[in-house]
Amino acid sequence: MTPRRHHDSSDPHPDPFAERTRMRAAVSRPLLGGRFRFESSSAELLGLVQWAYGGLPEHIFKAPAPRFTVRLVLNGNDPPRSRSGPSALRLMGGGGVLGGVTGCASFVALAPEAAGALVAVSGAMLKYPYHARYELLEFAVFTLATRAQQLTPLHAACVSLHDRGALLMGASGAGKSTLALHCALRQLDFVAEDAVFVTAKELLATGIANFLHVRPDSLRWLSQQQALTIRSAPTIKRRSGVRKFEVDLRRDPYRLAARPPQLRAVVFLSPRAGGRDLLRPLSAADTRARLSAAQPYAAGQSSWKPFASSVRALRGYELRRGRHPQEGAEVLHELLAGER
Repeated sequence: MTPRRHHDSSDPHPDPFAERTRMRAAVSRPLLGGRFRFESSSAELLGLVQWAYGGLPEHIFKAPAPRFTVRLVLNGNDPPRSRSGPSALRLMGGGGVLGGVTGCASFVALAPEAAGALVAVSGAMLKYPYHARYELLEFAVFTLATRAQQLTPLHAACVSLHDRGALLMGASGAGKSTLALHCALRQLDFVAEDAVFVTAKELLATGIANFLHVRPDSLRWLSQQQALTIRSAPTIKRRSGVRKFEVDLRRDPYRLAARPPQLRAVVFLSPRAGGRDLLRPLSAADTRARLSAAQPYAAGQSSWKPFASSVRALRGYELRRGRHPQEGAEVLHELLAGER
């Protein structure tokens, strides 16, 4: 008779990396030109995916769209929730793997060549859904889609009309979100608020059009009913300490761009008062110089050179401040309506 072997704490775990853990379910979403499959055994994490990406229009550049797999793991080993919020994400990379870690148990590991990612979210991090979405999920989605399709990542907003798009650029606090809100209320199609991804040759733009973040002091420009609706939205706290309302754009009266629009103009927001003439054309050289200065990260990417070559065909403008943000939205509506 063979004696039963008792498990010893020094024995190796049969599945130490949880590679054979059965995933409970999967959620598939078309995002940023690709098709993403999110797998997890956690209903909470799949719910986070649905909250972040459910109801978005399908933006595909060409068929067949590249496919990506993101595995989500709920990790319980984390210190107690902090009143100051979760630790900032620290980035790292090497050997074809990219990643970031925050706290003791929340991290992202990406293998772009394998079109896959592992995202671990601690129970404490899950108490901050905005940070879990913005710093973990979107870090994985943005990086995989950008690298696989050689997209140019821009820190900008984008609105469109009849599949013609305009990039809105300006430093933090320049009023991009406020202008984008009034554009959406002016029945322009919304593409993205803060991160826009552009194909280098065709200049097709896409983004994640789920939320718009609105500062409380910008509500003074809205009607009483519009302000009341936005005040009922949840609030988020940025790493800078700024608090904003998080407005879900997948509800009326907002319109999301059904397809990636083709860019026709680059608009730089200026703090200067414009008087009667808010929109002022820029020379091609000035447009290129401003674009490079405004996008230091994108300018260092391999996609920048072909993008910069294509963008020479776009018209550049400086949009100065009017008496009301609605004036800027109306100017952009006229600009895109007149583009051919």
